[in-house]
Amino acid sequence: MIFCQILDHILYYDFFVKIWTCSLSVNEVYGSTGLFPLLLLQTLSNVHTISFSLCFLQIYCGHTYVCVGLLNLTTMSYDRYLAICHPLQYNTNMTSKKVAVLIALSWLFPLLEIVILISLTLSLQLCGNVIHKVYCDNFSVVKLSCSDTSVNNIYGLVFTVIAIIIPFVLILITYVRILIVCFSGCKQTRQKAISTCTPQVASLLNFFFGVCVEVLQSRFDMNGTPNILRMFLSLYFVTCQPLFNPLMYGLKLSKIRNMYFRPTS
Repeated sequence: MIFCQILDHILYYDFFVKIWTCSLSVNEVYGSTGLFPLLLLQTLSNVHTISFSLCFLQIYCGHTYVCVGLLNLTTMSYDRYLAICHPLQYNTNMTSKKVAVLIALSWLFPLLEIVILISLTLSLQLCGNVIHKVYCDNFSVVKLSCSDTSVNNIYGLVFTVIAIIIPFVLILITYVRILIVCFSGCKQTRQKAISTCTPQVASLLNFFFGVCVEVLQSRFDMNGTPNILRMFLSLYFVTCQPLFNPLMYGLKLSKIRNMYFRPTS
């Protein structure tokens, strides 16, 4: 998917959307790499333990994966807003330099933000060693602490608002404004705009559903939920999301779609 986006210049698709799609795809690979190698190793060896350092490495990869993905979707929605609502000023407002800055910030800000989150967790004294998930996440480790976690809880709340809620609200406002413009134009404009935005909206809904599941599992008592359902929900975000985005954006490209569904003689 990544190499197809970069190398196949024959395919006609908006250049900046290609770049953001590549960034999303790299992030999916990054997030999957942070979980699946160790998970497969533990499954094959029937070992269900993880070292302290690897657990926090997994936390870092998982949390940065979520934040980078959401910020990428936020900047993509801004790009679509300019392209659809201000098409005449698009080339002026959205330059290659601006795209590079937005993508760089989408990666650098979460990488630094999660360092603070993990630093606060590392300062805690842990009194337990059992996590009821197939991988490590920050709040599951915080719940093992027998020391005061007030600072962690406050920062966790601030982190959730800044990294998840604010980007989601911005995306929601952006697409509402896009829809208003779409339905006030001609039929051809509506079809083109909806066709362009559909993969991003679908990816956003899938992404946000996975985030909500993770937050609910981490913050609330899920002991009454069947173990199989809890395991499925905990794996949903790290399995379905990496598969969903390449499928949606790949099949959106007409030549890939035609090649894939071309009848064989």
